[in-house]
Amino acid sequence: MLWIPLVLLYGVLKGVREIVKKKALEINSTIEVLFMYTFLSFLIVLPQIKSAMGMEPKYYLYVALKSFVIFLAWMFSFKAIKRMPISLYGVLDLSRVLFATLLGVIVLQEILSVSQMIGLAFVSAGLILLKYRPRSMRETTDAGKQSVEVKYVVMSFASCMLNAVSGLLDKLLMKEISSAQLQFWYMFFLVSMYFLFIVFTRTPVKIADVARNKWVWLLSILFVIADRALFIANGMPGSRITVMTLLKQAGCVVTILAGRYLFKEKNTTHKMICAFIIIIGIVIGVA
Repeated sequence: MLWIPLVLLYGVLKGVREIVKKKALEINSTIEVLFMYTFLSFLIVLPQIKSAMGMEPKYYLYVALKSFVIFLAWMFSFKAIKRMPISLYGVLDLSRVLFATLLGVIVLQEILSVSQMIGLAFVSAGLILLKYRPRSMRETTDAGKQSVEVKYVVMSFASCMLNAVSGLLDKLLMKEISSAQLQFWYMFFLVSMYFLFIVFTRTPVKIADVARNKWVWLLSILFVIADRALFIANGMPGSRITVMTLLKQAGCVVTILAGRYLFKEKNTTHKMICAFIIIIGIVIGVA
């Protein structure tokens, strides 16, 4: 059952990464952070190039597909997290439980136990409560009250759906290739995609400025550690995507606490209640 603490580690680091993303985006643009973040992460995994060789040709295509899914997911999530309170983003991010569970049942034919169905009901209830809370999409700032535009909420949900697809691909790929192979080529294709995006859209990127952004460096390190833990867990016998998806959501508490105490966001009590309901669902689901 070593895969359970590995997934929990991923969940906690995921929450910390959302905080670091928010700090990094205060200094540089979305595409600058995304490109440098993925490039530095690739440099970190570059020494394992020898271990990454030897895949069958078809798996390069599958890994490239996973990279494209994450390419889109991160474009959406980074834009959303830059424009909304991190505590709100953290709770909305929990919706990936619903998408991933649906994929696990339909594609992998995983059967939900009674406890998992009850846990999923709690997760759904927490998300619904968040949605119908009066003014749940508003935060108080020094300049007054600021609404979160609907398009950023939509981007957040789109990111969750795409991340769920990525998680499914991880599970399928780790049956055939190693964690080193998946991580190396995934990062290689991802860096290439962001680079091509910059070239074809002629988006200005100030490499020197973003290279001095310490949050981007920290983000890259956390990303490599968290993803390796997750890939190893996916490759372990007995690991289930439905349970893993629930465990990943532990990072929500980290983001809400950061919103209240680090970013001084207001009205976080309701979000904490919603998150608490969702966490109860997670505990029931993995019991």
